[in-house]
Amino acid sequence: MSTLQAAADPDAPLRSVTLPAEWDADAASALAQLVPGTGAIDLASTASRWVDALTQDDATARSLVWLLLLRQAAPTEPVWSCAFDRPPGFLVNLAAFISPGEGFAAETFVAAIRLLSSVLRNAAHTTADQRNGELPLPDLFAPAPAEQATTKAVTKDATQDSSAKNSADQPAPPVIAGDILLTNLDACLAGVGLDYDSEDGRAAACAIATLATLTAHSGTGPESLPLPPVRTVLPGLSETLRAVWREAAVATETPLATVETGFSTCSAVDGLLGVEACGLAPVFSLLRPDGRLATSTRNRLDARDFTTETALAAALAGETVLPLPGPNAHMAMYRALTGFIDRMPARPDPAAQILVRRLERGMRRALPQRHGGFTQKTSIGGHRLFLRTGEYEDGTLGELALNPTRESPMVRGLMESFGEAVSIGLQYGAPLEAYVSSFAYSCFGPSGTVEGDPVATYATSMLDYTFRALSDAYLNKKLPDGPHQDSQMDPDPLLPLDFPAQESDPVARKRGSLRLVS
Repeated sequence: MSTLQAAADPDAPLRSVTLPAEWDADAASALAQLVPGTGAIDLASTASRWVDALTQDDATARSLVWLLLLRQAAPTEPVWSCAFDRPPGFLVNLAAFISPGEGFAAETFVAAIRLLSSVLRNAAHTTADQRNGELPLPDLFAPAPAEQATTKAVTKDATQDSSAKNSADQPAPPVIAGDILLTNLDACLAGVGLDYDSEDGRAAACAIATLATLTAHSGTGPESLPLPPVRTVLPGLSETLRAVWREAAVATETPLATVETGFSTCSAVDGLLGVEACGLAPVFSLLRPDGRLATSTRNRLDARDFTTETALAAALAGETVLPLPGPNAHMAMYRALTGFIDRMPARPDPAAQILVRRLERGMRRALPQRHGGFTQKTSIGGHRLFLRTGEYEDGTLGELALNPTRESPMVRGLMESFGEAVSIGLQYGAPLEAYVSSFAYSCFGPSGTVEGDPVATYATSMLDYTFRALSDAYLNKKLPDGPHQDSQMDPDPLLPLDFPAQESDPVARKRGSLRLVS
């Protein structure tokens, strides 16, 4: 074990967090978010509270602790604070079931799902009286008392005759014991050498999801079981699937409470388990937050027989070593998994996820040595400005240079430094839209009529003109002129330096005629 200083967010005070030595600072921050307060946190004592609340025997408790230490499974956020007003749940880190050299450990995965399902069913029985979050709504459409008295005699005989039949024909609503949420799917596929955006990757994901659902539904009857997928891809997974199917597809007169399967959404539990991409989403970055290669990246390099050095050499030579998933990969995975799991997350929107242009954190996309762009000479209120841009091969903006030619050295230096700062942000993936929304219509001198560029006739500042011109050139969005500033504004009350004059004082009259000229 080791002790780290961490906080739930940058503004919160640091807390001492004791956790396994191989866990990182992100896990410490996630644990600080799961445990409210300002005092020290110890993983062992924190986990023992919800372990004791969920289990009745020592063997099950030890197994839950073992799954947590291996970062294979952890309970949802309410369970950490022992809040059982709703069904509890567990997050299962799929990538933690990859054994080096052996692939996906299907039997270990089945054993873990069985254990978690048993724990959830026992917790549903012992904490049923605490579930005030599932109180049924009152019958808002019940008839009035007078109407009930009128119709009671008429319907008495019919009710007595059909009461037994209705009670037999209408089964009671199923009891939801809890949820088992899968996460880190893309890193799991990388561990077995499969790409997220591939037919084999989707087939393996469907087989793993089906295995989890069949195991969780074992004992609830064959009606709730999904059909196994046609292809399994992963070695040895088809035999495990058939064995679990034979065990689960058995009719029973006393079905167990239902344990539903699904995919997780982003939460602190994902950070505690070391998840790279929550749920079924793809991994968007090849790097960890500290700048090192992610585990999924190293696994994919190994699958392609690349070392770190050879991959770097290939990337410098212009080769695409590890292509990121395309904009439709998330949707394709979503469609493939539908039907093999109980509850699907929100439907992804490919149009809102421009994954191709999303840069890895900590990586700078440098401009090529010879690149396109344009140079625009213009004048704002009589002050000359040269605007120069640099473009990538796909036509997107990657560099900005601002050169006011007839300003003071301080103004020229600030404008040139500002253009360089914007260029660095663009090359690290900052969206141009954010710059336009921040600096368009900024008001400070010099301002006035724009000459030399028809994109604007008036600008409230040089930056206002610059980013409206960039919006027109690279975002295909022409912004209208801002409100004109009155050039005949009243002077500052301290200027000119007029003093109260007296007729008998000729010096005072002379002082009153002074004016400050800029």
